[in-house]
Amino acid sequence: MRRVEHIMGLPISLRIDAPDADGGDPAGGASVAADRVFAWLREVDARFSPFIADSEVSRLGRGELEPHGLSADLVEVLDLCEEYRVASGGAFQVRLPGRGLDPCAMVKGWAVQRAAELLLAEGVTTFCLNAGGDVVSAGRQWRVGVRHPEQADRLCAVLEITDGAVATSGRYERGDHILDGRTGRPATGLLSLTVVAPSLTEADATATAAFAMGADGIDWAAAREGCEVFAVDAERRVFRTSGFPVAA
Repeated sequence: MRRVEHIMGLPISLRIDAPDADGGDPAGGASVAADRVFAWLREVDARFSPFIADSEVSRLGRGELEPHGLSADLVEVLDLCEEYRVASGGAFQVRLPGRGLDPCAMVKGWAVQRAAELLLAEGVTTFCLNAGGDVVSAGRQWRVGVRHPEQADRLCAVLEITDGAVATSGRYERGDHILDGRTGRPATGLLSLTVVAPSLTEADATATAAFAMGADGIDWAAAREGCEVFAVDAERRVFRTSGFPVAA
């Protein structure tokens, strides 16, 4: 089964190739699992979007919530944000002056990874969940294209991934939207950077942090355990780690 919905400002598609494991109707089980996935993602958007006035994130940003009053999910997200802020030397930053609290760079990958775990818990074993080009998959080998950073109709790599995730940060969709938290200015040292990792939480956050670091982020991301990297810098030079799973 296949389904696409527009949530968190981007298209999220789900393909399920295997039935649920409960012995029931395969199509019905997949449909129920998909319903739960998209309901979870809509819930995340409502709770964590800084663009929704009454979201938990917006209320925290305005100082209306005390730390002890935060949900366990938001505490987890903020802890992850702090982990990547420290690891990146401040390049990954969700509290920039003049912009307020904005954890979107962490929330998407974390939420979609949670959705994948929900599918597995429902007995769905073979699926591909794609959130605006960031993908988490399971059950078989899936091919994932990495878009050329300057030519929308071309790919610069095709990957084969199984039970893992891939995320790309770049400037081609939203311009210079990724800021270097150390300077507050747009990160311009790279055109795109793709990370393959065991989870989309790690792949997406690592790709964003590395992109914010500029050219230095390539080696930083490559040195993180379980991460493989493909990058194109501002001089159009291509970098690829030896384990990056390029399709044969």
